[in-house]
Amino acid sequence: MGRRSARREEAALVVESATVAQVALDAGHEIEAVFVPEGSDVPAGGLAAATRFALAPGVLERVATTRSPQPFLAVVRYRPAGRQVLERAGFVVVAAGLADPGNLGTLLRTAEASGADAVVLTPDTVDVTNPKVVRASAGGLFLVPVVDQVELGELQALGLRTVGTSAEAGLRYTDADLTGRVAIVIGNEAHGLADDSPVDEWLSIPHAGRVESLNAAMAAAVLCFEVARQRRRREEAAVSS
Repeated sequence: MGRRSARREEAALVVESATVAQVALDAGHEIEAVFVPEGSDVPAGGLAAATRFALAPGVLERVATTRSPQPFLAVVRYRPAGRQVLERAGFVVVAAGLADPGNLGTLLRTAEASGADAVVLTPDTVDVTNPKVVRASAGGLFLVPVVDQVELGELQALGLRTVGTSAEAGLRYTDADLTGRVAIVIGNEAHGLADDSPVDEWLSIPHAGRVESLNAAMAAAVLCFEVARQRRRREEAAVSS
C-alpha cells in the first residue's frame, strides 16, 4: 500500500444501512440519494426527504459490497475535518499506518464511543473512505471528526502528548496519567510503531496469554476506555470536592 500524497477534501460514500445513513444525516452530512428495490419504501424520518431511486430486481445485490445486503443504499457526501479541530482537542486517537480497513473502522467506532475529540490519520494509513472502513465504523466515521494526512510531530507541536504502545517495554497503561491533552497512537498491524517514532511516552498492555500482542483495534479499545475512565474519575472528583 503506497502513501497517499494529498489530503482527501470530500467524497461520496456508499452506506449500506438505513440506520447508519440516518446517523450521518443527523450529524449534518448531506444525503445525495437513496436506492431501494422496486416496491420498497424508504425508512421514515429525514431519509424520506432524500432523492429516491428504485432498483430493478437483483441490481442491489450486484452493487452492494456485502453478501446479504440490506434493501437500502445511500450516497452520503462526506468531508474530513480541518486541522483546526486539533488545536482545541484534548483526547485524540491516531491511526499511524493502519493497513486493514476493518481495523480502522473499528478504531473509529471505538474512538467515538469512548468520547475522543478527533481521530487522526497519518499519510500511510488506509483510506478512510474505503467501503470496509465505512461499514466497520458503524456510523462512527460520521460522528467523530477525522483529520487526514497528519504527521505525529504535528501533534506534538500542538501541545498534545503522544503515547504509543509497545509489546516489550513501557509503563503499564493503568499506571499512566492520561487525563491531560493526549494522543493515543496505534501503529501498523504487522510492525507496530518504529522505536524512533516521535512519541512522548510508551505504554504496555500486560496480558496473561502466550500470544505476542493484541490486535491493533483491540489495543486501541483498551487504551481509549482507560482514557475515558480516568477522565470520568477526574470529573467526578472535581464535582465532589
